[in-house]
Order: sequence, then C-alpha cells, then structure tokens
Amino acid sequence: MNSDPVRIIIVLLIAVFSVILHELAHGIVAYFLGDRTAKEAGRLTLNPIKHIDPFMSILVPVLLYIMRAPVFGGAKPVPVNFHNLKWREWGMALVAIAGPLTNFLIALLAFLIGYFSGALQHDPTGIPYFIFAELVYLNLGFMLFNLIPIPPLDGSRVLYVIAPDSVREIMNAMEKYGFIIVYALILIFGNLFSSLMVNGMTGIIDFFYKLVGN
Repeated sequence: MNSDPVRIIIVLLIAVFSVILHELAHGIVAYFLGDRTAKEAGRLTLNPIKHIDPFMSILVPVLLYIMRAPVFGGAKPVPVNFHNLKWREWGMALVAIAGPLTNFLIALLAFLIGYFSGALQHDPTGIPYFIFAELVYLNLGFMLFNLIPIPPLDGSRVLYVIAPDSVREIMNAMEKYGFIIVYALILIFGNLFSSLMVNGMTGIIDFFYKLVGN
C-alpha cells in the first residue's frame, strides 16, 4: 500500500481535475448539439463544487491508488436532455464519447509533455515523474472504465445506437441499477477486471511510445 500523503494529494488533485474536464466535455458537446440543460444547471464551468461527487471523485480513486489497483472514478453526471439533441441517439453517443475522449487527450498531452521535457525519462522516484505518470495512468483508467458498455456508463450510449431493439430494451431496464451491476462485476471478477484495465493501459502507453519513435 502507498500512503505517502504528498502523493495521495497529487492523485486526488489529478483525479478531480480529470473528472471535471470529463464532465465538462459532455456538457459542451451537448450544448453545441442543441441542449442547454447543462448550461442552465451551471455545469459548463471548471468550478469543482459543481462537478465533484465525494465518493466517485475522491474516495474511490484515492483508495484504489493506496491499494495499488487500477484507478478509476467519476463525477456527478452532467444533465442532458436527449430530446433536445440533434441526431437523437447519435447525438447522445457523441455527448457520451466526449468524456472518455477528453481523458485520452489529457493522457496523451501529459505523456508528450512529460516525455519531451524529460520528466518521464529520468528519476522514476521523483515527483515530476510521478505527476506526469499519474496524469497518464489515471486518465487512461477513467477512459477505460467509462467505456464499459453497461448503463449508465459512456460506453453504453455508444453501444445503444448500434444495438438491436432487444438489446436496447435490456439496457433501458438496467439503467437504474447499472452502477450496482458494474460494482458487483468488479467485486466478483476483480482480478480479471484489473488485468484487462492494466493490459488496456499498457497497450495505449506502448502506442504513445511508438508515436515518439520508441
């Protein structure tokens, strides 16, 4: 277990920063697709008070980091009125994918800055390395977790637009209990889930290294 208070604070700040941008991306895309619900609810802001969920934004990421497990989390979902969106289901899919895509871009940008500044190439025990590494790992963890195709996670909104009606009916029925189902699956298949998350993050980071010629 890693209980270094300085590193825990860094993880907490990165987690909060990352989930805020994730939710803000949802709201901005919804706004440009015709839905003002998030704007009217005051969610098109960087103010953390508007976005943070104490459990998913703070407690879960920090505990997972201390336990040395793949870190994931979330924030208060941005309200979106499906009926106001252009292209309806496809519009909702675009709103949904904006969050994980934002986390991917944060991870990529952090990797590039960390790599070319030398922070990710020297002293892996130092704070600069830790900051950039956690920006990469936490955001990839958030991205992969949110792409799980179980309602109400973002991946389910993308699956919904291409799924047959029978699958859509099942997904609609799961909506209220989606997070409970996700947590139950993680508890039951924790090792498999961790392995898939780690393999996914490792594969993406290998891709990042190939982008810079390594």
